Amino acid sequence: MNMILKDRKVAIIAADGFEQSELEGPLEALESAGAEVRIVSTKSGQITGMHHMDHGSPIDVDLTLEDADPNAFDAIVIPGGLYSPDALRSNPEAVRFVKGIADSGKPIGAICHGPWLLIEAGVVDGRKLTSWPAIRTDVVNAGGNWVDEEVVVDNGLVTSRRPADIPAFSRKIIEEFAEGIHA
Repeated sequence: MNMILKDRKVAIIAADGFEQSELEGPLEALESAGAEVRIVSTKSGQITGMHHMDHGSPIDVDLTLEDADPNAFDAIVIPGGLYSPDALRSNPEAVRFVKGIADSGKPIGAICHGPWLLIEAGVVDGRKLTSWPAIRTDVVNAGGNWVDEEVVVDNGLVTSRRPADIPAFSRKIIEEFAEGIHA
């Protein structure tokens, strides 16, 4: 097992309706690399994922946003799916949490619709990134330089488009999270 992320604490922020594979794939990769990963959400207990439009499996929440401190984490991952990022971008605590991570220069990974939360937190202006193609206009309107690529890295910000990109996304977040804080 590669322990490149030993002693790194990573938050995965999600709400009900997250895309199951976009949470579980990076979670498994990060834990295999030695990271301590915590699921942070809007509520305690469990949240339930989606397999595209079908209901997925529940996952245990480790920490609510109310109790989450961005200073306690070295990085964050924002899985996609249609519902979770939409709910999170409407939640002031979620926006505060992501903005705190970003303002500290800590690396961020976001996939699919995850950049919606980055837009709300004011993180995409002037940055090169990708997303699910349907939110391209949202990214561009927020000042981002949207590109259609499997994985895009811009100074610690790692983004990907869809579940098929998870292997490349996971490799890049591990690489960026190992490097740590970006100026």
